[in-house]
Amino acid sequence: MDLLNANDKEGQYPDSYYAATVDTPQEYPELETDTDCDVCIVGAGYTGLSAALHCALQGLDTVLLDAHRIGWGASGRNGGQLGSGQRRDQQDLEQMVGTDMAHRLWDLAEESKQLVHDLIDSYAIVCDVQPGILYADHRKRFVSETRHYVDRLNNDYGYRKVRFVDHDEIRSILATEAYFGGMLDEGARHLHPLKLALGIGGAAAGAGARIFENTRVTAIKQGGTTRVTTRKASVRARFILLACNGYIGNLDATVTRHVMPINNFIIATEPLEPDLARSLISNNAAVADSRNVINYYRLSPDNRLLFGGGENYGYRFPDDIRGFVRKYMLQIYPQLENTAIAFGWGGTLGITANRMPHLARLAPDILSASGYSGHGVGMATLCGKLAAEAIGGTADRFDLMASIPTPRFPGGGALRSPLLALAMAYYALKDRL
Repeated sequence: MDLLNANDKEGQYPDSYYAATVDTPQEYPELETDTDCDVCIVGAGYTGLSAALHCALQGLDTVLLDAHRIGWGASGRNGGQLGSGQRRDQQDLEQMVGTDMAHRLWDLAEESKQLVHDLIDSYAIVCDVQPGILYADHRKRFVSETRHYVDRLNNDYGYRKVRFVDHDEIRSILATEAYFGGMLDEGARHLHPLKLALGIGGAAAGAGARIFENTRVTAIKQGGTTRVTTRKASVRARFILLACNGYIGNLDATVTRHVMPINNFIIATEPLEPDLARSLISNNAAVADSRNVINYYRLSPDNRLLFGGGENYGYRFPDDIRGFVRKYMLQIYPQLENTAIAFGWGGTLGITANRMPHLARLAPDILSASGYSGHGVGMATLCGKLAAEAIGGTADRFDLMASIPTPRFPGGGALRSPLLALAMAYYALKDRL
């Protein structure tokens, strides 16, 4: 099934709270004539937008192509959480790649947060940035592990912006009995993801990148000068970056073996009375809980609860996204039983088997960066910059990320999705035990 068109109308942003609360986005033309460039980037999410900006800033003639609109995919639909670290905890990374490498990956992740802040400041991107992410433990047995992890970050990684939250404090922050403790990361942020994407796109265009929307790539041909074929034209480029994440489709079989598309869903309530809204999350932090199939939520500037929950592993979104997610919201906040749901939308993201980004050199002149596994606001933005560095001739940081082993999904094309669905059903069952 064609994920680019399976659940959405061509060239249109989904009916999300995010799309409803941005100024009319600038429209970029479709590519209709053949062109040459130094760099052709496929996919205008955070990775592609950041890469286009940083390539253009190096003076490279850069073409950015998207099958729909910039920020149309997961970059414009996600939970808006700019978290610290990688998608995997540091102790997991220490076991996976060793202590020294784990520290380097932590430093890169911290740089990813700073990069987002710098882009927002440098290009005056207004995207509703707010401080804090609260990671909430939904099982009492997790609380001691969280306390130890906070100590590890404080002492081994010198990260003092995170602190342990005990049972009484988390009940004072969140108006729910669902959690037993957690940790509050005051160095993390949450924001309006589509406004961020559009802002980086405007910065890239201002730096000289040529952006083309509604321009679907149908094939990539190597040999001599690499050629990217679209529906109406083609691009000859010295370098290509694939920044397609969960929408890679059949463009490259190597990437699809390592990056799996899954769907995730968010609802937005009607605006709540201010006192009710602040009672739900008294410190206005974003929240992500400890479930394998996580709940994540935050308040919007106009006092809506934006709540993400539930995943599916087929290609189709549920017919009733609002009802699908609402039941997860009511497990946390049953007091919202009579609250109307104003928006419900879904999106497709790319995950890897070990939840670490998959960066790769597919050929001497073709790079790929994807598979952020729900941690892409910062890391995708940084990986776009790393790809631009590699294209510009400084590849050590891209190669460092590419050296992280990201195993293939088992089962090949026919079986990997059913096997993943079975595995995630198992983890969903664990959440309930």
